[in-house]
Amino acid sequence: MLELIVLLPLSFTIPTIFAWGLFEKAGRKGWETLVPFYNLYVFLKIIKKPMWWYLLLLFPFINVFVYLLMLVELAKCFGKFSLGEQFMAVVLPFFYLPYLGLKKSEVYVDPDKRPEINKGIIREWVDAIIFAVVAATIIRTFLLEAYTIPTSSMEKSLLVGDYLFVSKIAYGPKVPNTPLSFPFVHHTMPLTTSAKSYVEWIHLPYYRFPGFGQVEHNDAVVFNYPAGDTVSTRFQSNVSYYTLVKEYGRKRVWTDKRNFGEIVVRPVDKRENYVKRGIGMPGDTLQIIDRQVYLNGKKAVNPEKLQYQYNLTTDGSSINPKILERLDITEGGSTNVPGRFVYVLTEEAKNALERLPIVKSVEVLNEEEGKWYPEIFPFDSAYKWNRDNFGPLYIPRKGIPIRLNAKNIVLYNRLIRTYEGNELQVKGGKIFINGKETDSYTPRMDYYWMMGDNRHNSADSRYWGFVPEDHIVGKAEFIWLSISDNGGPLGWKIRWNRLFSLVH
Repeated sequence: MLELIVLLPLSFTIPTIFAWGLFEKAGRKGWETLVPFYNLYVFLKIIKKPMWWYLLLLFPFINVFVYLLMLVELAKCFGKFSLGEQFMAVVLPFFYLPYLGLKKSEVYVDPDKRPEINKGIIREWVDAIIFAVVAATIIRTFLLEAYTIPTSSMEKSLLVGDYLFVSKIAYGPKVPNTPLSFPFVHHTMPLTTSAKSYVEWIHLPYYRFPGFGQVEHNDAVVFNYPAGDTVSTRFQSNVSYYTLVKEYGRKRVWTDKRNFGEIVVRPVDKRENYVKRGIGMPGDTLQIIDRQVYLNGKKAVNPEKLQYQYNLTTDGSSINPKILERLDITEGGSTNVPGRFVYVLTEEAKNALERLPIVKSVEVLNEEEGKWYPEIFPFDSAYKWNRDNFGPLYIPRKGIPIRLNAKNIVLYNRLIRTYEGNELQVKGGKIFINGKETDSYTPRMDYYWMMGDNRHNSADSRYWGFVPEDHIVGKAEFIWLSISDNGGPLGWKIRWNRLFSLVH
């Protein structure tokens, strides 16, 4: 936090330097623009704003908004009241401020002696809307953003219809890769299926400001979907582009627009937002044995409301719906065999069902060790892993070399190629990175392993691998609204007991 308080005001020195000529026209010394912290004090004196504004400049990310207002006020001191002129001062201060400083006809007018400008009703509304959009954009980008839970992958911890506030400063906010985009829209323009809501001719590299902490084991983390770099507009991220290519072939996926729509490539910050639990951290070795996660050879702490699928057998009777409601069992139901059911259960619900006199058995669905499923990462028969028996797998840590060979290269090839932008080739059992033969690779980023609490109904790292640090968005902090689509006179109801509850 101290880094933010120091570094951000220091960064304001850069655009302030370009106000050298304007400081001199206001009766100050040009060199005062060069002195960090002091230059902001002088700036406030010139535009005659109260010194409590200076305190706001010390609050991370609020200070960005305050500084933009200071640039607008400085422009007003030189008679610039139109939206276009103020836009230039805020967006292009490196060019516009020196231009005003060099232009002899531009004269400083003391704010106390400045004539009052009467704005029309339209201008008042336009100014208010712009103010609101800028303020909301800064808050969403750097502080806090609202998300909704669309799937059951985190039940019962997070429910479909939960509306979350996600802290961007928990792990440090990212600078947007695509800063020019349509406000309040993620990646696609409203009422379209493929029109991009952003432009890519300004593309910023990955940079994360310091935050309050790091991702920790079992945090509920929001991140950009790693396999969402390329998507079919017909399926979006509901079915991975890479799954479609494996099933139908690349040529058909790219040419059959009727069935697959357009194929769109998205930058990191415009990929779908997922929320899962951080299970494996950089440097951990992860293994799953009969559904239990082990980290570095020790049993991991399981989330409180972990769920699996179970086969339930009764004496032929059905389970009373009131019992299912009381135990909060919402997924599963009867099969084609009388007295046989499949339910998704927490340990508590499983134990409660076992005590019912009509229930003969409740057995977890467990995929046996050594049984390979090709949809499981790394999609190679050399690693006969499945959702319940997986690994061991080393999760890469920044700066720590990974030993590579002809077998394990499949574990890290996407990391090397896609996430870190290297050229990778394997020839005759030998590995070449950027044209040089090697038997190791040193990652430039940290990587994470994310899994849902609903372990048998969660598309997570078991299906697409590592989550790079530049994909991490923030930490789910609390639920501000929760709506169930089952119940109420309108077909939905508010879950009052979940409002303003913390995410655990």
